[in-house]
Amino acid sequence: MNNLMDKISEKIMPLANILGENRYLKVLRDAFMLAFPMIMFGSIVVVIINLPFLNDTTQESLSFLIGNGENATMAVLTMFVTFSIGYYLSKSYDVEGIYGGAVSFASFLLLTPFNMTSESGEEISGVLSLDRLGAKGMFVGMIAAFLAAEIYCRITKKGWQIKMPSGVPPAVSKSFAALIPAIITLSVFLLINAVVVGIFTTNLHDIIYELIQQPLTGLGSTLPATLIALFLVQFLWFFGLHGQIIINSVLDPIWNTLMLENLEAFRNGEELPHIITKAFMETFTVGIGGSGMTLAVVLIMMFFMKKKQYKDIGRLGVAPGIFNVNEPVIFGLPIVLNAAILIPWVLAPLIVTTFNYFVMSAGIFPIPTGVQVPWTVPIVASGILATNSWMGGLLQIIDLLIVMVIWYPFLRSLDRNTQEAL
Repeated sequence: MNNLMDKISEKIMPLANILGENRYLKVLRDAFMLAFPMIMFGSIVVVIINLPFLNDTTQESLSFLIGNGENATMAVLTMFVTFSIGYYLSKSYDVEGIYGGAVSFASFLLLTPFNMTSESGEEISGVLSLDRLGAKGMFVGMIAAFLAAEIYCRITKKGWQIKMPSGVPPAVSKSFAALIPAIITLSVFLLINAVVVGIFTTNLHDIIYELIQQPLTGLGSTLPATLIALFLVQFLWFFGLHGQIIINSVLDPIWNTLMLENLEAFRNGEELPHIITKAFMETFTVGIGGSGMTLAVVLIMMFFMKKKQYKDIGRLGVAPGIFNVNEPVIFGLPIVLNAAILIPWVLAPLIVTTFNYFVMSAGIFPIPTGVQVPWTVPIVASGILATNSWMGGLLQIIDLLIVMVIWYPFLRSLDRNTQEAL
């Protein structure tokens, strides 16, 4: 068995390292992390406005008074992401990041229609629609930001810059150095928009949304795709690789977009369109003890295992486990490269996620509203906040019990075998 694991490790490690060190995936991950404080702030505002014990009049008043807290953060998330992509990609090329971010953001706006149709059918010009700055514009924003930053950095690296004398203040010198690369990059996007609008009488937002974003988000919201992603996360962690960072860097843009679409529907009092979202993944997988839902594991080790070594690991792991930090049990049990517990490690998240998907689709338990709860919020509290219902907390408790049932026989067997070996 160990030889088989070694062979698999030899094959999987190089591929995982390539993914983990990929420039564009790292930039995408960092871009969403930069936007994370804004997402949290917006989520807190949405939770306050929609507290379940408030009546409709109070909720409307709160929405009028503090609703801009969500409009200025989560509703325009694409703005922060496009700037962040340009910033971090430029930094990765050792180019001034602030100008790369500004050029990427401006390039995205060049592709964005400055008009919208009112509910009465009237065409209004000189305005930006929130949906194009949020969920609907996410993919065109990411594509534009990456492309703009690449063009800007390549031109800068070629030395096509205006160099100022040494006595000029640094801020002025950097601004002139960015002038030619910025003008060329923005001209490219202005030309692209002119071609799309002039020849095809549409805009790139609608084209990308129809051809790329809808199919990808449709695929990402399915149960099979989610189970494959979870399997890969668990499988990579088994070999000591941070599966979440590797896999989530690919899927986070899709899950975040689905989350924003749910939030928009929730704010409008409409039926929530997606079960699988970023909030679902964090609340009903990571939110139950970290990757692999290991809060159940430390509880079994504390209360049901006899060997002192395991009891001690359980005691040490329970406090961080409540806040969904599970490295103590992953490396202390250990879970990494421990073939005796590979089955529950991989199987438990898949079974629980499948169960959650079907009970939510059947309407038995509520779907996450689109509010993103920090992944460190303890079980029950995170479920209530994510779904705006105490039923979300109850579902997490049921999930915990399911994981305990799956893990128990394997941990008891491990405990017995260890005692016999002694």
